[in-house]
Amino acid sequence: MIDTVIVGAGPYGLSIAAHLRHCGVPFRIFGPVMDSWANHMPKGMMLKSDGFASNISDPEKNFTLKKFCEQKGADYLEAGVPVRLETFVTYGSAFQQQLVPDLDNRLVTAIDFLPGGFALQLSGGETISARRVVLAVGITHFEYVPSELASLPTEFVSHSFSHRDLDRFRGRKVVVVGAGSSATDLAALLHENGADVELVARESSIAFHTNSMGKPRSLWQRIRHPKSGLGPGLRSRFYASAPNLFRYLPERMRMRIVQTHLGPSGAWFTRDKVVGKVPMTLGCEIQNSEVHKGSVRLTLRGADGKVKEVRADHVIAATGYRVSMDRLKFLSSAIRSQLELVGGSPALSATFESSVPNLYFAGVASANSFGPSMRFAFGATFTAQRITKALSKSFSRERVPLPAPRALTVAK
Repeated sequence: MIDTVIVGAGPYGLSIAAHLRHCGVPFRIFGPVMDSWANHMPKGMMLKSDGFASNISDPEKNFTLKKFCEQKGADYLEAGVPVRLETFVTYGSAFQQQLVPDLDNRLVTAIDFLPGGFALQLSGGETISARRVVLAVGITHFEYVPSELASLPTEFVSHSFSHRDLDRFRGRKVVVVGAGSSATDLAALLHENGADVELVARESSIAFHTNSMGKPRSLWQRIRHPKSGLGPGLRSRFYASAPNLFRYLPERMRMRIVQTHLGPSGAWFTRDKVVGKVPMTLGCEIQNSEVHKGSVRLTLRGADGKVKEVRADHVIAATGYRVSMDRLKFLSSAIRSQLELVGGSPALSATFESSVPNLYFAGVASANSFGPSMRFAFGATFTAQRITKALSKSFSRERVPLPAPRALTVAK
């Protein structure tokens, strides 16, 4: 029986694997390397996170994004220069090859209970057993499409997670629904790829982050708005630096913070690619959607009650992700039924362990317990350190040999 299996080879899975390997804890890790980033993000995209906050966690800090970019001659600054998607994917692949060389790119297709652990089925049919399982599946499985769009045929509607290559939309009318970075990124890239794109959102305006790099800041500004892996601000600094304390906030408050902090907003470098170039219909709710004469017809209602109709060849829902254990179909119903939940996400201990003993969750699925930083690569370091410390202790206890039985002495 394998001691630990990690499911997922994105920033969180690779970070945990690197830390476990450093501590000598035996494990296996499964999944295509950097799959969500390499295969489900549009070409030409740039990361919203600053360079210093986009590291995959190396326990010895020898394989940072900064050092990788210096070696490869890629553009990099701690902040102020966006990280290109292609650079981040290449960095993740190089990290894996050097620090997690034993990655198995097969998918885990089923997990169920086994006496003393778990049985995992792999693509291809092989079944293995493990004492502990760490799920680091990222945003995979959690795409959210509003009910007003979900009934459309799949050839007319899709989620932003489905698009790597946007060339097929060249010359076509596309409506992007959403107001966050996924929506603005897609709208900008579709426009650059020759699509007739329109942005539709219920928000009355599109917010964009500002780039303060290079601008002098007073001492008061640095105190009032300190830098953090989640951006400037005291709240962001707390959420980024103290996810262990975030757990102790009331449950309702934690869920509200995760839902609202760093809400829908575009990256600063996207503003000029969208504003004045991509038509926007804002402050509108989608009332109905249907296919009519080979195209999608959206019925929108504004805050003033006025109704507007928008037509498109295709609608892309850039509406984010919602964690739900029901979406993890590879987990058996017996496991899912025993998971204690917090707003659809698993309730986790201080070591990321769920209510199912020896089943751990990392990444976005842990955000309701540990805060907004778990939605970004920045949270991988804290996660890897916590999980590794817990698993190392368990592994050490299991390795302690039992004392040899004493020889019996017979009284004379």
